[in-house]
Formats: sequence, structure tokens, C-alpha cells
Amino acid sequence: MPLSPFKKNHRRQYLWITLFAIGMAFLESAVVIYLRALYYPDGFAFPLKQMDPTLALTELIREAATVLMLVSVAALASRRFTVAVAWFIYAFAVWDIFYYVFLWLMIGWPASFLTWDLLFLIPVMWVGPVIAPVINSLTMILLAVVIIHKSTYKRKIRLDAIEWMLLIAGSFITIFAYTQDYMLYMLHKFSFLQLVFLQGYSEVLNYSSLYIPQSFNWWMFAGGEGIFLVAVMHFALRRKKSE
Repeated sequence: MPLSPFKKNHRRQYLWITLFAIGMAFLESAVVIYLRALYYPDGFAFPLKQMDPTLALTELIREAATVLMLVSVAALASRRFTVAVAWFIYAFAVWDIFYYVFLWLMIGWPASFLTWDLLFLIPVMWVGPVIAPVINSLTMILLAVVIIHKSTYKRKIRLDAIEWMLLIAGSFITIFAYTQDYMLYMLHKFSFLQLVFLQGYSEVLNYSSLYIPQSFNWWMFAGGEGIFLVAVMHFALRRKKSE
């Protein structure tokens, strides 16, 4: 069956958004390579080297700016909220996967999929084996493609309450899996509010620089992934029935 004009437009959007995400991934990996050359000339490893507070704050803002750029592209890709969300998670996932691809091509890191990485800094440190965010990214691509494929000009497309609850619950569980080990370490010294609102910023930064990951909650991570897949299946089956 020939593709409708809208489906053909999807192909064009996939091309340009994928190229944009890959370009962003290279910039992200380049920044990380520069930082590692400065702070980890012998190779990246925990505990983290203590950074200048201004540079650390710059990194936080840079991460937020990266997300803002992805949101902006998604908003340009579609005026419909659900489809724009799908383009955002698609671009985010492609960016995340190719970030590791470029690091491996240029500096041979990570050594394996089980290598620990610092994943995110907002609102607290996220850590985990490299394979975990790659699995999340593949799941995000699956969800995004299903939503985009089911979208048409004539029919509104949206996630129902059950699907939103599943995706939100899966997100919280996954985030907790990434931050649990770090938070258990930090809560021995600071309160939760101190960590989130950066009270005593320099002291928090100094203590966090001593953190070495001990364990990753694979069961919790698998639970979050399972909930994501249930949401994808629920959406796909619901759309199939409505069609």
C-alpha cells in the first residue's frame, strides 16, 4: 500500500530529526572528551574528580540547555502535543545512543556495556551501567515510532489516562533505580531538601566527589522497563481497535 502524504512527511522528519540528534550527540561527546582530558587523563573512573563550582554549575546548565534544544525541535516537528512528545523522546533516545557510539569510536570508552557511567546531574546524580540507558533509549524509540506511525491528520491521537500513568510510573521507578545508590550515600550526611535545592552547594559538591557506585538495582530497572512496554502495548492495541 503506498504511503499517504503524511507518512511520506514522516520519512522526511525522521531523516532530519535523526541527523539533528546525531549532531547533538557528537557535540555532547566532544564536550565530555575535553572534560576527561582535563580531569581524567588516565581514563574516567569513580570517584569523580572535584570540579570548580562554577564549571560544575555550567555543566548543570548545559544539560538543561540540551534538553531545551530537543524540546524545541520536537515542538517544531508537530503542533499536536502527543506527537511532539513522541518526537522529543525519539530525538532524546537517538542522541543518547550515538553519544556512546562516538565516545567508543574516538576514545574506546566504554570498555563494555557494564561500564559505570555518570548519566545525568539533574536534580541529583544519576549513575548506572551503560547498557541501562541504551535499553531505555531503545524502548523510547519503540514508543515514539508506534505513536508517530499511528498519527494522521484526520484523527486526533493522544495517550489515555492509563498510558500516561504507566509512563509516569515507569519513569519514576527508572529514575529511582539510577539515583538510589547515590542518594543512599548522600543521605548519610545531608537531607533530601539540601540535595535538591543545593543548600550548602560547595559542601554537597565536595562530598559527592567522593562517591563510588556500589550497586545497581536491576530488579527495579526491569520493573520500570516492563511498565514502559505495557504502556506501548496498551496504546498499540487501543489504536488498532479504534481503527
